[in-house]
Amino acid sequence: MQKADLVRVFIKGGIISPGDFLKTINTANRLGTNYIHLGSRQDILFPVKDKNLETLDETFKAINTAYDTDGEEYHNIVTSYTALDVMPTTHWLASHTYHYILDTFDYLPKLKINITDPVQSLVPVFTGNINFVASSQDNYWYLYLRFSEIDTKPWCAPDLIYGYDLARISKVIEEINPIQSGLKYEEIYEKAKSITAPNTVMQEQELDFPESNSPYYEGMNRIVGGKYWLGLYWRNNKFAINFLRALCELCIETNIGKISLTPWKSIIVRGIAEKDRLSWEKLLGKYGINIRHSSLELNWHLPVLDEEALDIKNYLVRALDKQDISTYGLSFSIKTKHMALFTSVAIEKAAKEKPEEPEYFNILYSKDFNPNFSEYFYYAKRVPLDTIPPLLIELSYKYYDQLEAQKPQESSETEKEKLPRTHRKYQCANCLTIYDEQYGDAESEISAGTSFLKLPDSYACPVCESPKSAFKLIT
Repeated sequence: MQKADLVRVFIKGGIISPGDFLKTINTANRLGTNYIHLGSRQDILFPVKDKNLETLDETFKAINTAYDTDGEEYHNIVTSYTALDVMPTTHWLASHTYHYILDTFDYLPKLKINITDPVQSLVPVFTGNINFVASSQDNYWYLYLRFSEIDTKPWCAPDLIYGYDLARISKVIEEINPIQSGLKYEEIYEKAKSITAPNTVMQEQELDFPESNSPYYEGMNRIVGGKYWLGLYWRNNKFAINFLRALCELCIETNIGKISLTPWKSIIVRGIAEKDRLSWEKLLGKYGINIRHSSLELNWHLPVLDEEALDIKNYLVRALDKQDISTYGLSFSIKTKHMALFTSVAIEKAAKEKPEEPEYFNILYSKDFNPNFSEYFYYAKRVPLDTIPPLLIELSYKYYDQLEAQKPQESSETEKEKLPRTHRKYQCANCLTIYDEQYGDAESEISAGTSFLKLPDSYACPVCESPKSAFKLIT
């Protein structure tokens, strides 16, 4: 089956109500499937024996959701809404901010649009053609453009753009037809700016490219206010409709208003109350849902419906699992066909020089192992599959050696004062305790200069014991 054989449902921003999700999966079930797929752009895909447009129109017009049956002419808008409460966030970003901005998009984009928080690592920042990235100034966003994979680094506009103007400037950029126009990025931006006259302010500082760290997106986890978030992952990206139907019904029963989808092809349910936790655990037990996959299993990105890539991944995970290897902080892609990379390591199927020759692969890694730089280097070329595991182990050593080289040395108080001003401060939303990267957290044995994003997921506020996700970036 090819992607063209699927119905693709555009879940704007990766945010869907349990009721709309229920109608979507019931429609998929009515059209002959028992499962759905999740796409890299936070969309829903499902196979059908007969693309009954009357049934599809009836469902998706009723819930004001767009769908596509003809390939990839249109694209879903990606947002980092799904990272709220799961990871630290920029101080002014909240649920309503994403909703207000998404409500201004009254058209279905043909260009890929990303609206993201640079502090989180769950949603890739620069995989779109038009990338809006939150700044430190309330509701003002950086604009990064990239229309060709040849451009390793996206072009950044000189202004910050107000949140409620993002849709207007996106639509005009699309109408300019930037890929075919031959215009330079500066010319595209200036033309769009002259047409839309958006509310802007000049950049006072460049965006600090987010650090790379593999996201944790599975299991039952505590959040602010004593509630929980639940992350669900399926190894084969086939989410069973009978389980999803029960999940949606429990969301409705326990007053959970939103379900969010991640680009890692997983589902996150936020706001589970302590009194309802047992009901959720019973649901997982009844359907035999595993929420304890290893990080070695989780941190892979594969194309939808790519059985070859899934087989390669399964082989590599089994081979690496037999070794004493840590992959914490690393993420991996299998690239057997065209796809946008957003992981730190990629295994790429090499082109055959002769049709009869065996399969060979290239191994690539991103600059500083940070996929946000969008710049990849070859570590090995044209190697057979069975030699990839030891090469990945070598590459992991290279990654940890780099981290050790970047680790700040123990310093005196005078030397601490000389640390760069790029060290950030994060504040606990519950007790207002501040984690200052310049000084670390001596009580938790966190040395001075340690990036907040490099703290383990188990890190908790030393005063009130709130989880790491309770902290917001303040400076």
